[in-house]
Amino acid sequence: MRFRFQLPALLAALLCATAICGVSQNLAAKPRITGVSHLAIYTSNPAATEHYYTVSLGAVKMADPEDPKGVKYAFSRTQYVEVLPLPANAGINRMDHAAFNTDSAERMRRYLAAKGWAVPDHVSKGSDNSLYFEVKDPEGNRIQFVQVSPLAHIDAPKAIGTHIIHFGFLVHSREKEDTFYRALLGFKPYWYGGMKDNKVDWVSEQVPDGHDWVEYMVQGDNGTGIPPNMSQQTLGVLNHIAIGEQSVEQAFKTLKDGGRLEGVKNDNATKVGRDGKVQLNMYDPDGTRAELMSLHAVEKPCCSPFTAPDPSE
Repeated sequence: MRFRFQLPALLAALLCATAICGVSQNLAAKPRITGVSHLAIYTSNPAATEHYYTVSLGAVKMADPEDPKGVKYAFSRTQYVEVLPLPANAGINRMDHAAFNTDSAERMRRYLAAKGWAVPDHVSKGSDNSLYFEVKDPEGNRIQFVQVSPLAHIDAPKAIGTHIIHFGFLVHSREKEDTFYRALLGFKPYWYGGMKDNKVDWVSEQVPDGHDWVEYMVQGDNGTGIPPNMSQQTLGVLNHIAIGEQSVEQAFKTLKDGGRLEGVKNDNATKVGRDGKVQLNMYDPDGTRAELMSLHAVEKPCCSPFTAPDPSE
């Protein structure tokens, strides 16, 4: 009889413990990382930069949801370039941070905290009702995770492309960065290559729940930060965005025929990169590169095959 009365209490305790365990595991579970959100850069010439992003690239100018001093140039409801005033101590640096989209900023914050990564005490709320927070990757690059507002809606009919398929930035150690992007966040290898077959200059790691990627622009040393002998021009080539195109040739023609390249530094012609994809490079007034890139390779890539699906649009 004593066992009969104790059993319900035991079952209740077990159910309670299971529920608590389930809640704990759910809070520490990694949410989805679905793609590129934005690249945040600095400008020394706001008027010229506005012309470049709204006329040349065709993005829509909006209020910056994170910083009232900044501007958001949107290509779609989920992707944009954030432009901030040039800080007095910026030197040659024109990149502030890079950001990925996630389906839950708070769960991502809790996941990273559970893994021992330094995170803020809470997520922030943007003026557009987006949620976000910022951490640093192993080399000190500032990385944000953004939960898009469900109310977000953008119409960018003049955008030369509506999908930022990747961004890239200066990286010194592929192995060090992989401890964060691959081991901790679950990014997938996509492609790697270099100017020469036996040297790795670029490493593409896709987000775990989409086909966008981050591109390590590898300098091949164990340092951090901007090398003292690097020029602003070189750094602007490394820190970049890439806009996906069904046809880079047609996009180039649209820009030329529309007079949208006047005063813009850009390649004189399209070319096929070492990854076998067609590309065209353009540069904003401070030298940050925008790469128009075909979604699929037209030639066999050097150095490595593609090991994950291409973006589809």
